[in-house]
Amino acid sequence: MGRVRLRDVVTEADRRSVAHLRRGPGQEKYLNSMEDIFEEAVEDARAMPRMWAVHDDDSGKLVGFTMISDNIPQPMDDDLVGPYFLWKLLIDEGSQRRGYGTATLDAVIAYVRTRPNAEVLFTSCSDGPGSPRGFYLGYGFTDTGRVMWGENVLAYDLTAQHPSSD
Repeated sequence: MGRVRLRDVVTEADRRSVAHLRRGPGQEKYLNSMEDIFEEAVEDARAMPRMWAVHDDDSGKLVGFTMISDNIPQPMDDDLVGPYFLWKLLIDEGSQRRGYGTATLDAVIAYVRTRPNAEVLFTSCSDGPGSPRGFYLGYGFTDTGRVMWGENVLAYDLTAQHPSSD
């Protein structure tokens, strides 16, 4: 299984380094382009976006990108979910099915567990062929029954022990 290292994406050079990442076939229904992701981060700065390039820990090769909402301040607007929210997770098409998605979640969860008031990490996804929903549920997220932005909101209990992240 792949092991990863997260590197902050802050500068324009950092953004250019991940801009070429590609979604797999059918994933455009569930994940927007890198260009759109960067625009969202700017437009929704109140959601406290934190972006990382995902690199293979052994080779250093860029394999993906992830973005979270990092401790959205209270009171939180009704159209946000958090304070910690897995906003984006993209493993490059050529690096998929090698354990990098799970390793990225492991790294993100390890980071969020160090943050103030970190009890739950939320994410959301739509249903349909190729949806990441099964991946998240298999990892240990649970369905909250809440729908936001036309997507199911899932929750990962950061205070519980989970077999996939230990």
